[in-house]
Amino acid sequence: MEYDVVIVGAGPAGLAAAIRLKQLAAETGHDVSVCILEKGSEVGAHILSGAVVDPIALNELIPDWKEKGAPLNTLVNEDRFYVLGPQGSVRLPNFMMPPLMNNHGNYAVSLGNVCRWLAGQAEALGVEIYPGFACSDVLYREDGSVKGVVAGVFGIAKDGSHKADFQPGMELHGKYVFIAEGVRGSLAKEIIARFNLSEGRQPQKFGLGMKELWEVLPENHKQGQVTHTMGWPLGLKAGGGSFMYHLENNLVSIGFVVHLNYENPHLFPYMEFQRFKHHPLIEPVLRGGRRVAYGARAITEGGLQSVPKLYFPGGALIGCSAGFVNVPRIKGSHNAMKTGMLAAEEAFKALQAGRAGDQLEAYQNAYENSWVYEDLKRVRNVKPMWSKLGLVGGLALGGADMWLNQLFGFGLGTWKHGKPDYATLKPASQMKPIAYPKPDGIISFDRLTNVAFSATNHEEDEPPHLKLKDPSIPIGVNLPNWAEPAQRYCPAGVYEVVGEAGKDARFQINHQNCVHCKTCDIKDPSQNINWVVPQGGEGPNYPNM
Repeated sequence: MEYDVVIVGAGPAGLAAAIRLKQLAAETGHDVSVCILEKGSEVGAHILSGAVVDPIALNELIPDWKEKGAPLNTLVNEDRFYVLGPQGSVRLPNFMMPPLMNNHGNYAVSLGNVCRWLAGQAEALGVEIYPGFACSDVLYREDGSVKGVVAGVFGIAKDGSHKADFQPGMELHGKYVFIAEGVRGSLAKEIIARFNLSEGRQPQKFGLGMKELWEVLPENHKQGQVTHTMGWPLGLKAGGGSFMYHLENNLVSIGFVVHLNYENPHLFPYMEFQRFKHHPLIEPVLRGGRRVAYGARAITEGGLQSVPKLYFPGGALIGCSAGFVNVPRIKGSHNAMKTGMLAAEEAFKALQAGRAGDQLEAYQNAYENSWVYEDLKRVRNVKPMWSKLGLVGGLALGGADMWLNQLFGFGLGTWKHGKPDYATLKPASQMKPIAYPKPDGIISFDRLTNVAFSATNHEEDEPPHLKLKDPSIPIGVNLPNWAEPAQRYCPAGVYEVVGEAGKDARFQINHQNCVHCKTCDIKDPSQNINWVVPQGGEGPNYPNM
């Protein structure tokens, strides 16, 4: 199938790009054919975010979004920042926070539902959207440029044979291909490596975000209240924090982020999240309520220093495939949408000029002259300062750097990130084990119980989409050196060491549990796990997340 533009991923970036292309076509009278391929069973099924959305990009893309019924229903009316200790908390005065940290004028939303609405707007303009089609391969022209993708491969058995329902997949060719897979996408990883797009950049940094959606008692619900915390239970060295957003209909979105550059292989991010919910600031909100959904997703945290080159022969990286999250604000969807729009505008100009398959260098220039670049530039040092100086020093110096940028337009230089996240673990023998309280089944839950609330499903008889480059490494290398951290960093219980170490231990992969967070691909200290797409339509089916 031939298109002018093929877009991989129906998240905020991909949908915004498609809508902008069709808007430009309507404005000029020159039609452009656009298709979006989405691996989730429906648009929004794999979307997971806090989320408090800055509507700046949506205002530009669809100025009358309110009249058109966009599901941005909860305007933030109270902003709270806390540093937690084991039993208490200290609230940071709002006047101390740089203006960019202010959430007034932003909306607490289900980003999945926002994407479902955006998909409706895109289809109304003539965009073809194909959910349930996982893109498994990149296609290249004879000159090496990206030609398209292969999508929709079904019916391959675990042993590699073809089952009765086998489908070989279809080739979708585009004059330009936009990669909008989100964090650590398998095609983006291939393209970044093939074209050396990260050359001269700092290593990309990541966090693991885990989230539950709760329906709380009406007396505990404060629609529009937004709370962020730092500190306990992570302590002073491991980075991360939490969010708690009061949505409409007595729903509360509560989540916990652990920066994946932590050093202690005994750290168990999921259990940190569960014990966090028992803090005196948090538990009273949840008490008497019920958990509705659970999910997890990696977050790009490298910011300005880690954004790769955005164009390659035949296409562009947009949204979190490149990594535009503003870490202190815990926001990226506005930047994702805007980069999709910028790429769409440059691709449309190229198509108008009769070009195809070449390099959209103007997209890079447009990004570097946009408010996205400024948004990231102002906060570029917050993440590396936190990583190098810990919570207290990072909070103080990072805040000072943001104020300097706010007041004078410059900060304390540009700090480097250093090691990639997979290289930060110290030997298990040198680090202190961590004792975690057992989940009570009321406020806190075990992993497998929670995974059931993600509605995750994978076919058992298919090749596992979590591939080991060397099957001997988990037991032979990772277990003796780092106590095989995959058992703990995975928020879905995919990886297990079965049997006793040194005797009959074996590494088990429960790929059916995978919620597609990509943490294993990022944090495995031996870089032995390669995450690839399973059959289309599989994975989580997030409701209202």
